[in-house]
Amino acid sequence: MDNPGSVVGLVVLGLLALFIIVAIIRAVQIVPQATALIVERLGRYSSTMNAGLHFLIPFVDRVRAGVDLREQVVSFPPQPVITSDNLVVSIDTVIYFQVTDPKAATYEIENYITGIEQLTVTTLRNVIGSMDLEQTLTSRDQINGQLRGVLDDATGRWGIRVNRVELKAIDPPASVQGSMEQQMRAERDRRAAILTAEGVKQSAILTAEGEKQSSILRAEGEAQSAILKAQGESRAILQVFEAIHRGDADPKLLAYQYLQKLPEIANGSSSKMWIVPTEFTAALNGIAGAFGGGAVAPPSTDGSGEAGESATERARRNPTFGDDDAFAETALQDPSEALRQARSEASEATHQAQDATVHSRRRATPPSDPAATVDLGTGEQPGPQGGMRPE
Repeated sequence: MDNPGSVVGLVVLGLLALFIIVAIIRAVQIVPQATALIVERLGRYSSTMNAGLHFLIPFVDRVRAGVDLREQVVSFPPQPVITSDNLVVSIDTVIYFQVTDPKAATYEIENYITGIEQLTVTTLRNVIGSMDLEQTLTSRDQINGQLRGVLDDATGRWGIRVNRVELKAIDPPASVQGSMEQQMRAERDRRAAILTAEGVKQSAILTAEGEKQSSILRAEGEAQSAILKAQGESRAILQVFEAIHRGDADPKLLAYQYLQKLPEIANGSSSKMWIVPTEFTAALNGIAGAFGGGAVAPPSTDGSGEAGESATERARRNPTFGDDDAFAETALQDPSEALRQARSEASEATHQAQDATVHSRRRATPPSDPAATVDLGTGEQPGPQGGMRPE
């Protein structure tokens, strides 16, 4: 049987070893980064332990609190605030702060989070109470600056620095929100109408400018076209005139061209009946004289006389009619001589036509018979009673 004294000694040694181990554990303190520990010795503030390995006096020193030195973000619940125009709005705030003095944050205030919250609410009510709703909604930066200035001054003695204050939301009453939505909708409609009017105005201006430029260019083109046409016609007339003078055309050629144009005049659809004056008969006599023929007598109303003779009788009476040699001989006359002969024959034909007209008026019924007319479309001449008689 063992000695009781040895057993007691072993127990004492075990307790002593346990005490030493606990003391060593409590004496060694490891502080993480961005954290500060407040150490008290015998109930009084002793020191502030920053990041690293530290040793405490066992059963003499103790850790009062640990303080986070990082920047913290705290969002407070919506707070009802009354504006200067007696409207209640709910405002959510967000505070960004950082502990700069762990000792002051531990000993100067019991709970700095609660203190910051209450200070924010009171300061916010003071700031918003001096503004109306419109200023509150449009002056966020001003409100943030005032809040930050007040909070930074108040929390400076707590060892806290307020870095930023933000208004997360400003919610006016539901009725005010409806009115604001209607106002915004009306404002947007007004802007849309103004923009539409501006667009229509610009479109009309551009369209008018385009039409103006188009009209100017079209007018310039028509003017240039008319000028070019006139120049072309002028050159053509000059060339024809020069060609006629170079060819030395005589009156017989001109008379022949005139005869070629008569069918085109007769084919016109505007009129079929022409009143034949004595001057026209004289012109025909002149043309016939230019070709070497006799004068053309005016048509007789009774079918007798020289005007009523057929081509065969005229050929029998005038042996040179239809003779190629005689025509060739006449064609070789001098142009001035042929012109004088044509004028004399035209004058003689005019006198004969006047005599025949007087004779026909005396024999016609009624006495006041209208002038003889010739239908250029059918080649007939009206008779004494208005009927048509072949020429």
